[in-house]
Amino acid sequence: ELPKIVSEFGLIKYRTIVEVEWLCTLASGILPDVKAFSQQMAETVHDLANKFSLEDGKRIKEIETTTNHDVKAVEMWIREKLTQAGGFEDYLELVHFGRTSEDINNLAYGLMLKDVLDQVILPQINKIGADLTQKSSDYAGIAMLSRTHGQPATPTTLGKEIAVFVDRLFESISWLSSSATLSGKMNGATGTHAADMIAYPEVDWLRVSKKFVEALGLRYKQVTTQIEPHDNQARLLNELALCNAILIDLARDMWAYISAGIFAQSIVKGEVGSSTMPHKVNPIDFENAEANFGLANALAVHLAGKLPISRLQRDLTDSSAQRALGEVFGHTLVAHNSLLKGLSKITPNEQRIAEELDREWSVLTEALQTVMRKHKVPNAYDIIKTASRGQEFTKEVYIGIVNKLDVPMDDKRRLQELTPAKYIGNASELARSVPSRLTTAKYHPMHNL
Repeated sequence: ELPKIVSEFGLIKYRTIVEVEWLCTLASGILPDVKAFSQQMAETVHDLANKFSLEDGKRIKEIETTTNHDVKAVEMWIREKLTQAGGFEDYLELVHFGRTSEDINNLAYGLMLKDVLDQVILPQINKIGADLTQKSSDYAGIAMLSRTHGQPATPTTLGKEIAVFVDRLFESISWLSSSATLSGKMNGATGTHAADMIAYPEVDWLRVSKKFVEALGLRYKQVTTQIEPHDNQARLLNELALCNAILIDLARDMWAYISAGIFAQSIVKGEVGSSTMPHKVNPIDFENAEANFGLANALAVHLAGKLPISRLQRDLTDSSAQRALGEVFGHTLVAHNSLLKGLSKITPNEQRIAEELDREWSVLTEALQTVMRKHKVPNAYDIIKTASRGQEFTKEVYIGIVNKLDVPMDDKRRLQELTPAKYIGNASELARSVPSRLTTAKYHPMHNL
């Protein structure tokens, strides 16, 4: 999914798109001494981008061996193709007219990042979100023991714990799809339109540039140095890193649930879990996901911190650093696929879950002391702490304490009927309501699933 977008070929293709669109803008009648393209001429020029091939990319790299300048090579290739087409003699000098390389590059990277998000990364996150949404609903009523600090805690349901990740993913998807608006600039060597204005002072270059950038689907950045400051690229990378961190959290929880027997993994015929221990079925998909999310984030966080920084009006460190963007998305995509594979293999071990919960009557001590405090029983917390800490707290011990409580019969009866499996509050409703809320959210990309 990635090579056509975040590769050397992809970068050259996006540069070509920007150069072609700029040439067509200049030849659209905005310059007083330049005749507008005919429809056929405009189609010929647009075809350079629309039909851009691997061979075209190789030819540009061949030109670059002479120029030792990547953007200049694209300009020279366009001139070459228009010369071969014929009829463009009066327009050749308009190719890259008034532009600096960063005018082309910043917009090319903006288009690249938009496409990799829209075509690859967000659809993958939505697949994970859809899978978790279904599991949240399916497991909404499976009561399970919670663990805070690794210790038994107030029960929950398996579906509600998965719903937590659905909710977190929703917020991250919303940021990535709407709030992380990429921006672009088209204002010359130091951001002043000096070359444009000395050649055509009568043209409103701010308006032309704004319209051009926005037509590409990017937000116009008017005040810059030679480079677009990359702040929004940094925001995007930070949000992607956060989304990846959420999914690392998910992968680790799934790993822990498998280790505890909460989830069983489906056995795939022919697969081997260990080279020496025949019984093993290892949670390798979640481990692979965690590793690759970590690698992606190491690069993403570095780039988010580096890209907004450039000495004076510009240095070239951003250009070198941006070459690693493809690796960020590559490791992220590998992690997404591993996570989805792992999620497809797990099934709740409901018997194990129920048995574990039924052994932990101590989790009802919270209910006891809370009802006692409701009825102003002095030192309720300490009373129950003394009765439960450091000793076995069985069903019989629990019932014995309840029967001795001096509280109204309605509350006593409710406590007598309580079991660990019933002490789940509104967990089931939360598990079912979160996916419902997400799928009806106004701008939620999962709406169409």
